[in-house]
Parts: sequence; structure tokens; C-alpha cells
Amino acid sequence: MPARAYWQGQIRLALVSIPVEIYAATRSGATIAFRQIHEPSGKRIHYEKVVDGIGPVDPDEIMKGFEVAKGDYVLLDDEEIAGVKLESKRTLELTQFVDLADVDAIYYDRPYYVVPADDLADEAFIVLREALRRAKKVGLGQLALRGREYVVALKPCGRGMVLETLRYADEVNKAAGYFRDIPDTKPDADLLDLATTLIEKKAGKFDASEFHDRYVDALRELIARKRKSKTGKVSLDLAEERAPARGSNVVDLMAALKKSLDRPAAKPAASTAKAKKPATPRRKRA
Repeated sequence: MPARAYWQGQIRLALVSIPVEIYAATRSGATIAFRQIHEPSGKRIHYEKVVDGIGPVDPDEIMKGFEVAKGDYVLLDDEEIAGVKLESKRTLELTQFVDLADVDAIYYDRPYYVVPADDLADEAFIVLREALRRAKKVGLGQLALRGREYVVALKPCGRGMVLETLRYADEVNKAAGYFRDIPDTKPDADLLDLATTLIEKKAGKFDASEFHDRYVDALRELIARKRKSKTGKVSLDLAEERAPARGSNVVDLMAALKKSLDRPAAKPAASTAKAKKPATPRRKRA
């Protein structure tokens, strides 16, 4: 089954409009979902939407309300909210182009694949993609998605492009408040050389398939052990990890770095599941 487009509209660069579709580039990984259970009966706990003095209510009677004063709400239904006029609901206008390094990684939020909406859009799409690649720039604009407007960055990716939503400045905590107590000093040259050598020893190309969620594996193992247990209990390793000693001196750090260099390079745990190929979107013709 072909993937469903997350958004359909056009990218606009000056007087040029390119019909496109965007698709989610990521998906949720393996997780363990827990339910809240009433232990004496073993039955699942449910939650009901209730109104004070009335009790449970019908979902059709529920509206969205914005509190303008204590206990005083302006009510809006889904049609009214969907009817808010905003050009970026259907058009991504590229208003600025910046170097990729100019956008700090902390601002990036979620990626989407961008493809031409039909064969007639291919030429303009390819021209924009290659122009961004040649200029080594990313295009910035604003786009309305699912109830809010995002700042987005557009950049080449293989034969297509990737659009990434960005966080607004007021959504990112200022680093200075967290880093101000770190001394502004230069490290010892010998220690720096050892640490650099250790980094170079473990250097390699990034391969996302080499990593997987070991916490999920451990939870699955725990669940399997408990299912097999006749008493319904399992033994747990409750040995507490020792906290690292504070105020370690330079001699200790030097010894630790040298010892680390003598150890063989460890490889990250490989994922047991094979990566699935993303579904190819169905191309439409005009």
C-alpha cells in the first residue's frame, strides 16, 4: 500500500510554483506499551470524560474552548478552526537561503521527504534541488501543518529533497544558563592529545542500522521471564551502580585515557531487524 501524503501543496520561489507532496521520513521505533491494571481484579482501568455535576458526556458534545477569564471560555468547533485562513496551509514560500552550518542542530525537529506531485513538476523540482546543492544552501520558509505554523528548512537529499520543521527561538532554552559554571580554561596538552587519539581510534562512518533500543530488548526479556515464572515473580539485579568520584585529579584522567587506548574498539550492538524500504509514493499524472 503506497504511503499517504502528509501534506500536499506547492513550493513557491519568486514567480515559480512547484506542486509537491511531503511524506513522513521517520516512524516510531519498537516500544513496550503498558496499561494501567487494577491489581486485585486484574482488569484494565478505563478513563471517562466527565463534567462536574453531570457525569459522563457524549463525545459529540465536546468542543474546544479557550479560557479568556476564570471559568469563561470561547468555544470553537473543528470546522471553525479548520477555516482559519493562512496561505502557508497550501504554499511554502522560500523567503531566505542560508548555509547549512548557520542553523544549529538544536533547532531541527522532524524530517519529511519532498517529491514532485506529478510529472509536470519534475523539471522545476530538479532545477530547485540542484540549485540548492550547487549553492550549498538550505531554503527557509513557513508552513502550516496539523494545527500550527512551523519554520521549515528545505535541502537536497539524493534525487529528492528533505523538509525539516524547526523550533522557534522561544522553544529553545538558552545554553548559557546551563554552561556558565563550566570553567573557561584550556585543557592540558598531553591530555588533549590522548583524548584526540582515542576519538580517532573509534572514528568511523555513521550507520544507523548498527544501533537499536537495548532497553526495549531488556523489557521483553523481563516480560518473558515473568510469564514463565510459576510464582509470578522474578529475581532482579538490584546492585547499585557506584556514582563516579567527583574531583578526579589529572593523574587519574591521564591513567584512564591511556588505559582506554589499550582496549580494543567496541562496536555498537547491531540491529537484528532488517531495515524496511520506505514505500514508494504513487505518482500522479496531470
